[in-house]
Amino acid sequence: MSPNQPKTPPRQIRIGDDWFDFDAAAKAMDTERASLVREFIAWYLKRPGAKLPARPDTDSWKRDALEQK
Repeated sequence: MSPNQPKTPPRQIRIGDDWFDFDAAAKAMDTERASLVREFIAWYLKRPGAKLPARPDTDSWKRDALEQK
């Protein structure tokens, strides 16, 4: 495995247009969508120590999302 190759294979899911707002909200929390999805899955599966990630205030990401359109 090369140093730039991810440790996990990509997975495909269908989300719709919320994916773009999710990206803006994730960036407002200084993280990435993939990281948040992994946290949600760990929480849902009741993994030890897993917690729901914090959510940003709507104003912190909604403004950025509108400016990008």
